[in-house]
Amino acid sequence: MTKFILILLIALVFEAIGVVFLSGGLKQIGEPKTINAAEIASLIIRGATNKNILLGVFFEAIFFGFLLYMLSQKDVSIVWPLTALGFIITSLAARIFLKEEISSVRWAGICLIVLGAGLVTWSAKEKETEHDKQSPVSTDRELR
Repeated sequence: MTKFILILLIALVFEAIGVVFLSGGLKQIGEPKTINAAEIASLIIRGATNKNILLGVFFEAIFFGFLLYMLSQKDVSIVWPLTALGFIITSLAARIFLKEEISSVRWAGICLIVLGAGLVTWSAKEKETEHDKQSPVSTDRELR
């Protein structure tokens, strides 16, 4: 489980980097002035050629690759809730790099989410412990 948590944390750092770049890029391209086909097409072109948006998509793709690996190793009911730990990393990155103000109420909400992720992890350990108790241990003699 330690290796899995390490992989998860690395993946979540990539996700946070991606989100920060995406947010910065979206702020750079701005909002459409009017809602018509030409303005929307212009916005899409600006987004598709914006360096920060492209970097954000790149880092999110790396995160997605890690996510696919994690889902191949563990139950989705364990992996997906644990990605909530990314809220801490992403919020810290937003605070540091985007200079976002994060209220104490928002931090409290993030802590509640992480607490829930901790409960999910604990339930996984309980499941592994039960499985280990039910599995008979083979002796050298039985293997012959």
